[in-house]
Amino acid sequence: QVVLLRDRLVAMGYLRRSYSTTYDDPLAAAVARFQADHGLAVTGTANKLTLEQVNVAASDRLASVLVALERERWFNQPLGERHISVNLTDFKAKIVDFDKVTFETNSVVGAVDDDRRSPEFSDTMEYMIVNPSWYVPRSIVVGEYLPMLQADAASVEYLELRDDLGNVVGREGLDFTRFNEDTFPFGMRQPPSPGNALGLVKFIFPNRHNIYLHDTPAKNLFGREVRAFSHGCIRLADPFDFAYALLAAQSDAPKALFQEALDTGEEVKIDLVRRIPVHIIYRTALARPEGGLEFRPDVYGRDAKIWQALQSQGVVMGEITG
Repeated sequence: QVVLLRDRLVAMGYLRRSYSTTYDDPLAAAVARFQADHGLAVTGTANKLTLEQVNVAASDRLASVLVALERERWFNQPLGERHISVNLTDFKAKIVDFDKVTFETNSVVGAVDDDRRSPEFSDTMEYMIVNPSWYVPRSIVVGEYLPMLQADAASVEYLELRDDLGNVVGREGLDFTRFNEDTFPFGMRQPPSPGNALGLVKFIFPNRHNIYLHDTPAKNLFGREVRAFSHGCIRLADPFDFAYALLAAQSDAPKALFQEALDTGEEVKIDLVRRIPVHIIYRTALARPEGGLEFRPDVYGRDAKIWQALQSQGVVMGEITG
């Protein structure tokens, strides 16, 4: 298996030929370089996910490139001198200034379930909310929390029940088994707190999908290689540093500005003087500025569908060697 791995990495240009049959330092370094180019944890150890990516056929890689080119043709709009880029397949959020990444953090994106996948779109970030409340989406209220309340009316006590006027409703005397998805009359809100589902800050670019970037108390998920766990919004591993980077464009003391809002413990809206384009994209093939390609897994299977569509319209791939 070591020899087979060596041969594959040699063929892909990550390793020079040698007579070694052991998993030595040069091989581990080659594996680490491969992992870096494919969005994997850079360990130098050939784990299952790494071997899966090593074994992707060259024809499949070329198909990813062709699909990425097709997606770029669709995009057809200026990115913005300063913009935010979230590549769903890369599980990262980046701030880009004049084509250079000036800030980067790991992200968690929507789960693979059909109703939780993060959409692709562009919009403009207008403000951030420090110490946000979480107004639970209706789909989560009736799909996840109503069954819990029906089983135990005292469950999820950290969530407030609210009527149509926004008044808090007590649970005493309520028989939740009388309600179903259509008749449940309450909304739910989680007040600001370190344990809030949105963490301590969220970043808003108003859009019809109700998608935003935010903090999270579930920090353990950022250590995973494939980070698709949310209901669709984008969670950030370093939301405070992300906020500082945004506020640095309008304040000489961005940390102090943010901390002052945080210390109130109440919801505080901070407008961005300079609004920033946000692009949530899906690219499994990426061109490096210095040359060369990187690849990411097709986590939602979207590229596979586009490639099938291209083939159905007559796109033919030439013979591939290697």
